[in-house]
Amino acid sequence: MTDLELSSGAIERMMQIEKSKLSGDATCQVLSIKKLEAKSQNPTVNDRYRLVLSDGVHYIQAMLSTHLKPLVEEGQLERNSIIYIVQFTKNMVQDRGIIILLNIQVVQTHVPYRIGNPQNYDTVAKAESTEPSIGAQALHAPAPARTGAPQGAPRKDTFPIESLSPYQNKWMIRARVTHKSDVKHWSNARGDGKLFSVNLLDQSGEIRATAFNDAVDRFYPILQENGVYYISKAKVNIAKKQFNTLNNEYEITLESSSEVEPCNEASDVPEVKYNFCAINQLDTVEPNQTTDVIAILDSYSEVSEITSKATQRQVKKRELTLIDSSNTSVRLTLWGQQAENFEQSIAGDPKPVIAFKGVKVSDFGGRSLSMFSSSTMTINPDIPESHGLRGWYENEGSTAQIQGFSAKVDSGAAGTSGPRPDERRTLVEVKDSSIGTSAERADYFNSRASILYIRPNSLYYPACPTCNKKVVDVGDEWRCEKCDKVWEAPVRRYIFSANVADYTEQIWISGFDEIGQEIIGMTADELDAIRNENEGEFKAVLNRAVGKMYTFSCRAKQDTFNDTTRTRYTVTKAFPVDFAKAGHDLVDAINALQNKS
Repeated sequence: MTDLELSSGAIERMMQIEKSKLSGDATCQVLSIKKLEAKSQNPTVNDRYRLVLSDGVHYIQAMLSTHLKPLVEEGQLERNSIIYIVQFTKNMVQDRGIIILLNIQVVQTHVPYRIGNPQNYDTVAKAESTEPSIGAQALHAPAPARTGAPQGAPRKDTFPIESLSPYQNKWMIRARVTHKSDVKHWSNARGDGKLFSVNLLDQSGEIRATAFNDAVDRFYPILQENGVYYISKAKVNIAKKQFNTLNNEYEITLESSSEVEPCNEASDVPEVKYNFCAINQLDTVEPNQTTDVIAILDSYSEVSEITSKATQRQVKKRELTLIDSSNTSVRLTLWGQQAENFEQSIAGDPKPVIAFKGVKVSDFGGRSLSMFSSSTMTINPDIPESHGLRGWYENEGSTAQIQGFSAKVDSGAAGTSGPRPDERRTLVEVKDSSIGTSAERADYFNSRASILYIRPNSLYYPACPTCNKKVVDVGDEWRCEKCDKVWEAPVRRYIFSANVADYTEQIWISGFDEIGQEIIGMTADELDAIRNENEGEFKAVLNRAVGKMYTFSCRAKQDTFNDTTRTRYTVTKAFPVDFAKAGHDLVDAINALQNKS
């Protein structure tokens, strides 16, 4: 495919013309394509696509006009495609030129390599403006030899991160280290080894780089968080998404022959970028995806140990409780050295602001968070969101009524006593629509139903006051194996099973302590005291709960036990039915149907 030719110098010509809407008449290559999702809630605001455009000599940022989106979405325009620019305009954003493509024709789609060795036009133009002796012809001159540039000075021959691919052999990036992992060791049948990884950021995007064995010894002392480096002679591979949560389909492997040099002039390389999600909006994030959160540390537990299911090794963990200005709290889990070193990292500040980047969202107990090895945690960051959150806490947050996320009212039901009527499903709809039958993910639904029966056996269990795990009776004391502590008495917690029904069907549901207290009307400790004194009164308490109607928010998930697969329905929230309001809702629904007819 050596017959492919680009319009050499076209980007320079396009950026120097001052008219607002221009004829292109240029053939260029698309080095990368990135989707920019619309953040506005306005449905008229569309997603857009950002491109890196090359004429073989220079590359520059470009935006695809929204009416050209189908070219990408239908597979006609992809990475390394050759296009003919019919019409374009241009824009300046933060002193950088951006080409807006108004009309293009796709010349060739499947091109397996980058043509030429293009340089960043903005960097070249900026260097020219500070070197009057360099004429316009220098734009087309070869990049200066690496040995001729002072160490740390900006270079012209760097590539944007988002343009990297396995098809390139010679490239150099200039990027900031936003996260550096600890060195990890492994041992298996093939031998011993070690690795560490860093997250790298430039203006175009992020990518992860990992070093193994000898490369660990060479680069671990060099690469430091928040430092900016030139990196070259490394390998670009397909990203292993089980270990890598960054928004990039590729990752870098640093080898012993790779080159890493500090860059002292780094004012144009961005710091860490966050896309914060408020705690009360975490239910809008899909489970097992990642998000960024900034919050006040409300409390934290002692370090404990669990046995990893994957490795059968002991892993240290610590639970944090976080709050923010949405007056909502959420639990976040730290692991390993992060858990052990947490108290030192907050340096005695009892209520610091903490910014988390790339934490995993779990659907356990509504929503909870967990740190990955690639997640980052910054204490009291000097950013506007941190200062605003500190002001909220000092003025009102410290005395505000904070609601746990698992008890949070549905976002669509703010100001109501439960989920909206149009969000509810009958139980027969739940079964007929196969909700919760996927083995990979959980489904969620709301239903209004009455309690028919509560199983009296295994209704609650003796729990550790610290970690809520089951404790063992060792005579006059209760021992928690997880915390390695002994207690005079446990705290009993509900873990109940009940049969519920509506006018269409009945199902078995399960619930934990908060749901149990809502339905039974007392704590598990209070119910246990009644049971010990009077078995008849204990049964009467359960009977009083039977027949009550609730709107249940449920999580449905398929599981297998003793080779039997079934769908388990777990209640995450339970709202007593306000019959007066329910009657008005029914009247409104009837009137709406009559108006339609």
